[in-house]
Amino acid sequence: MMNLKSILPKEVIDAIAASQQEKGTLSVDFFRNHESPSWKTDDLVTDKGMNVDDKAKAENSAAEHDLPTNNSPKDPDEHQVDTAAKIARRKLREKRREKRAMDLLSKDDEARVKLENAAIERSKAVDSAVLGKYSIWRKENENENSDTTVRLIRDQIIMARVYSALAKSKNKSGLFQELQTRIKESQRAVGEAAADADLHHSAPEKIRAMGQVLSKAREEVYDCRAITQRLRAMLQSADEQVRSLKKQSTFLSQLAAKTIPNSIHCLSMRLTIDYYLLPLEKRKFPRSENLENPSLYHYALFSDNVLAASVVVNSTIMNAKEPEKHVFHLVTDKLNFGAMNMWFLLNPPGKATIHVENVDEFKWLNSSYCPVLRQLESAAMKEYYFKADRPTTLSAGSSNLKYRNPKYLSMLNHLRFYLPEVYPKLDKILFLDDDIVVQKDLTGLWDVDLNGNVNGAVETCGESFHRFDKYLNFSNPHIARNFDPNACGWAYGMNIFDLKEWKKKDITGIYHKWQNKNEDRVLWKLGTLPPGLLTFYKLTHPLDKSWHVLGLGYNPSIDRSEIDGAAVVHYNGNMKPWLELAMTKYRPYWTKYIKYDHPYIRGCNLSE
Repeated sequence: MMNLKSILPKEVIDAIAASQQEKGTLSVDFFRNHESPSWKTDDLVTDKGMNVDDKAKAENSAAEHDLPTNNSPKDPDEHQVDTAAKIARRKLREKRREKRAMDLLSKDDEARVKLENAAIERSKAVDSAVLGKYSIWRKENENENSDTTVRLIRDQIIMARVYSALAKSKNKSGLFQELQTRIKESQRAVGEAAADADLHHSAPEKIRAMGQVLSKAREEVYDCRAITQRLRAMLQSADEQVRSLKKQSTFLSQLAAKTIPNSIHCLSMRLTIDYYLLPLEKRKFPRSENLENPSLYHYALFSDNVLAASVVVNSTIMNAKEPEKHVFHLVTDKLNFGAMNMWFLLNPPGKATIHVENVDEFKWLNSSYCPVLRQLESAAMKEYYFKADRPTTLSAGSSNLKYRNPKYLSMLNHLRFYLPEVYPKLDKILFLDDDIVVQKDLTGLWDVDLNGNVNGAVETCGESFHRFDKYLNFSNPHIARNFDPNACGWAYGMNIFDLKEWKKKDITGIYHKWQNKNEDRVLWKLGTLPPGLLTFYKLTHPLDKSWHVLGLGYNPSIDRSEIDGAAVVHYNGNMKPWLELAMTKYRPYWTKYIKYDHPYIRGCNLSE
């Protein structure tokens, strides 16, 4: 026995030892007289050590040994050894089967990881201009501990769906019905929960019940290849569904961004009515002598949104060190001219100066002078805006709807290219969008040395995004010859303009040149940033990023310290703070500058 331990498996030694206890000590002669091929091991007999005839003899001998015949010996000792050998051999076969199963599972895990990695890469490639969390794979949006149970339930549901399909294909109707029942129960338990704290109290019980039926299904219908194929099909289907939903979300968010809430429309109408009931002598603002004083701090604000304009003015004045030196030049359209005047007559910005103008009264701004107005009057542009390619589905219309936004039809959006014509007596002016909030005193911008440049702006480019090739068509020779595709983009929304240098370099003439070349929209799509990039190319001075933090209208992952340290925060994107789809965590930066107890605001049901 001691000598055999080195060549026989442990299971065989254990079987011999058990037999010895019942039948006494076994001798070597016993094995010589009752030799059985079932005792031979892989270490002693290999394919290399046997020829074809020997292999055939060994197989025949094994078959004769295993199959019972009428001539089988009845010796009880021999029968005991054969039984022990069969048990040992069976255990060896079971171990080999387990090893093969583990190898298959390992390969299945590798395939699953590859699929997940591929899905991650595809998710990164999809346009992320959607509401809420952009990508479930982004680490900054993950919390390893808050949704462990939620993910477990959803994983169980996925596997239950796979097994139910297999059960149905194999006519296991009882198992199929049981799986379907558990799936419905788990779905009710998880509901819309995003974290473990949101789960129904019955969730642990449902997890246990689902685990039991999954174990049963694994025993009855497990098929590695079929499960892999089913999961791959589910992954591809989910990926297509995500793409479709992203398109629909983009369409709906663009549609929502075009709308004006009823409460703001109500506010504008009430203010307009009351303005035209005022006598003429009460429609004038004080301190009009400051409007052309170049030694003061002048702001240009072009807006058709009364509430948004009030936030810009209020936040600027409340954070200004010397409010009496600030002058606001507001320009709106004729529809909102009365409302804008009435609001600031009722709510003057302290000691600051304010003036409201109507863009439709700028008679010099006509189609013979302004290329955009001429293009907007053309039949081709009217066809593009109002008739062509009407989408029949949500996803089909998402790509073009953005460029049919009414703001692109308004000269308020293009007036920024005519600042010296609007304010000929001023040397410098700070341009502000109406979707910003001022958090610090901005007078330091007038002291920034622009080094002979015309525009002072915060750059927006990272390692590979927000560069010129994102906005312009570099397949066009006019663009390719004159501009660097890797040039850094910058942001409108808060820009300090040197109007003296503007006039010297004929910035408006440069803008007209490029706008005329783009009549067929071959250089860029619509909007003001692409022509701005061309017009101020190599004429823009980069400001420190703390002056202007962007993304509050689309990016849920902006660092809180960046926002708190910014002089201006910008809600660029579709999720404007006055819309219902605004991100709630950013909205308080805007709402803090609105007096919700104001009679007009209260009367129009405006609330935080």
